[in-house]
Amino acid sequence: MSLLAPGWTAQDIVAHLRSIGTAENRAGMARFGINTATALGVGNTDLRPLARKLKRSHERSLALWASGIREARLMAAFTGEPKKITIEECRRWAGDFDSWEIVDTVSDLFVDTPFWRTLIEEFAADEREFVRRTAFAMLAWAAVHLKKEPDATFLSYLPLIEVHAGDSRNFVRKAVNWALRQIGKRSMSLHAPALILAQKLAGSPDKTARWIGKDAVKELSDAKTLERLAARKV
Repeated sequence: MSLLAPGWTAQDIVAHLRSIGTAENRAGMARFGINTATALGVGNTDLRPLARKLKRSHERSLALWASGIREARLMAAFTGEPKKITIEECRRWAGDFDSWEIVDTVSDLFVDTPFWRTLIEEFAADEREFVRRTAFAMLAWAAVHLKKEPDATFLSYLPLIEVHAGDSRNFVRKAVNWALRQIGKRSMSLHAPALILAQKLAGSPDKTARWIGKDAVKELSDAKTLERLAARKV
């Protein structure tokens, strides 16, 4: 097959991914807790450069997702069009989530949709582990990437973090912690309320909430974190 071209179809992409995947890469992924049931064995260090060579295409991203293949689904997230994907399609994709890696990658795409806040509310209320993780992965990504979003938006999500800080499932608690830390590092105005919540959770009788709080307090109190915040224009 010729070198990757911007107009490649989903079938072309999958064929190329099959040709470069390795069992060694699959074994490495498994060590990081990635679900490799449908993996071809192509690492992100190869996938991201490939994605940058492709034109974004909503229809192709849907076809890549429908393949069920790990790498194809990551490529769907990398090359999808957030302004064209519908909320129903987002919900369907979330229902397919089976790995933290897929969740975190697709969450970055979902954050750029016009209905990202609706998705966060819905996904946080969902009892499925990977769907709930999506809500907080989206919140973490939004705190970093949505520069024009007012800080008040993220302040309003601290109660949601507190509500779900007792979810002991590994992939949820880590995402809740991630969201709290990213909100606290977004700006000096958000740092104080996020730190207050982290300190409250650190003193909780609940083991999971206590872990989330202590870990967040550690990062939000770190001298380098405080220096970076102080250096930003607010």
